[in-house]
Amino acid sequence: MHGTMPMPLMHHEGSYNPGIDQEERKSFRSMRIPVVDTRGVPLMPCTPAKARQLFKSGKARPKRNKLGIFFVQLCYEQEPSNQPLVIGIDPGSKFEGFSVVGTQETVVNLMVEAPTHVKDAVKTRRTMRRARRFRKWRRPERYNNRLKGKKRIPPSTRSRWEAKARVVAHLKAILPLTDAVVEDVQAVTRKGKRRKWNLAFSPVQVGKQHLYSLLTEMSLQLHLKEGWETKQLREQYDLKKTKNKVKQAFESHCVDSWVLAACMSGAQQPSCQRLWYVVGAVLHRRQLHLLQFLKGGKRKPYGGTRSLGFKRGTLVIHPTYGLCMVGDFDRKKHTVSLHHYRTNKRLTRGGKPTMCMVKTWMAWRSWLVCLPRRERL
Repeated sequence: MHGTMPMPLMHHEGSYNPGIDQEERKSFRSMRIPVVDTRGVPLMPCTPAKARQLFKSGKARPKRNKLGIFFVQLCYEQEPSNQPLVIGIDPGSKFEGFSVVGTQETVVNLMVEAPTHVKDAVKTRRTMRRARRFRKWRRPERYNNRLKGKKRIPPSTRSRWEAKARVVAHLKAILPLTDAVVEDVQAVTRKGKRRKWNLAFSPVQVGKQHLYSLLTEMSLQLHLKEGWETKQLREQYDLKKTKNKVKQAFESHCVDSWVLAACMSGAQQPSCQRLWYVVGAVLHRRQLHLLQFLKGGKRKPYGGTRSLGFKRGTLVIHPTYGLCMVGDFDRKKHTVSLHHYRTNKRLTRGGKPTMCMVKTWMAWRSWLVCLPRRERL
């Protein structure tokens, strides 16, 4: 759900701040803000100065979507007169790059952490299920888990590739996207007697085909590029890529997604290299109890998505800890755990619900990455 007011995650786009130098202010001016009308129809993005004008005149209100991306919603209907916007997708094992590019301007760059926790969670679930098979009392199945006539996609593979599709879906809700360019990653194969080994049954091959079908269902024109073509495009645009994949910078992953989108949209150079860093929320599934016994042989419930009326992951403002997220809760003391917004580190376990002012709930944590000091000078 959308928040009713912008969250204080960063300084207002393009506003004056003594701690921001000339290069930083220039990067703010080159940014583009997504715009939707009162019906939610995506329009062409605007500049930060135009967004401030709309806010001051009362013709628009600030919003954030579930990705945490700031956008403008007009207070009136507007017939769209949109130019084509292309999204480039650079898949990765740990991090992924997304870039939305127009004919000249760069709208947004995203560096997203890929979900890697599902494989371990499924392994733990399988271990606990095997332990229940030898108990005296057997709980009957609650659903039909047979796969006859269904396409089998491993849970970890499904979560990885559907996460990419969800990011695109949330961007498409606030931007008039028309095309999607994806780097066609290939699985490691070996020659066999009759055909190549691991060509049809690799999680990479199965997952990417699932992503392509999801993008096609969104009415996006799909284009595929090989890895060597992406490298040629980087050389054509004279852009460098760093080997440090963890670095929160444009040249780590978004440089590939940008050239993929630019080759289709016709942009000549990236007008803005500012980066949104996005981390997906990890919610533990509901369990009957903890895996380990507590002292005295007692076990307490674990997991779920509710904490004393809050949905876990809800953004709240606390008078002591500021902007933070709601986690677990204490059933005896009736308090909730509060976590740091960026690092997800637990700040306290004694947060009182009455002291928490709810802002919104988002499925991702995101923030605008500041430029390094050496790049500002």
